[in-house]
Amino acid sequence: MPLLVAPALPAGRLGAQEQPHLPVRPGLALRPWRDDDAPAVRAAFDCPAIQRWHVRRLDSDDEARAWAAQWAGHWRDETAASWAIVDADDRPVGQVGLRGVLLAEGSAQLSYWVLPAARGRGIATEALETLTRWSFTGAGLHRLGLEHSTANAASCRVATRAGFTVEGVLREAVRHADGWHDMHLHARLRTDGPI
Repeated sequence: MPLLVAPALPAGRLGAQEQPHLPVRPGLALRPWRDDDAPAVRAAFDCPAIQRWHVRRLDSDDEARAWAAQWAGHWRDETAASWAIVDADDRPVGQVGLRGVLLAEGSAQLSYWVLPAARGRGIATEALETLTRWSFTGAGLHRLGLEHSTANAASCRVATRAGFTVEGVLREAVRHADGWHDMHLHARLRTDGPI
C-alpha cells in the first residue's frame, strides 16, 4: 500500500482544527490530555524510571493539572502537542507527543513515556507508530526526529521498532537528573515508506 503524502499544513491550519483522537488498536487510543488526568501525570513524574530521563518534577496535583492544560495552548500555537495514551477504560497509561513543531519546514521532534504497569506490551511502539502515521498523512510533516539518552536502552528499542533510524550521537546534549548525557538521534522521513 503506497504511503499517502499530504502537503505540509500552512501555519494556522493545524491549530484551527480540533486535536485528533487517534485509535491505536482495540483497547488503546491517543486523546488530548484533560484535567482529571492529573493523578496519572503525577504517577508518571513520580516514577523513578521516568524521572531518570527528565529534570522536571511536579510537586502537586495543581502542577499536574497545569502540565496537562498547557497542551491545548501549544496545539493552538502549533508549536507542540501531547496525547494521553489511554486504555479501554480511558485511563492514561502513557504519553506520546510532538515537540518543536515547525510546519513551514515540515518537521517535529517526538517524545514518549509509559507508566510501569503498562510496560512490556508494545504500547510505546504502537503509539509512536500511530502518531508518526498521522504526522505524515494528517499534518503533512516530512521529518520526525527523536532523541534519547544513549543509556536508555528501552527507549532505543522503541524508536528502532517504530522504524526510526539512528543518525548519530549528540555529545553531552541533555542534562538529566544525574548529569549530562550523550543522546542518540533517531529520525524517520515520510519518504522512508509505510509504517
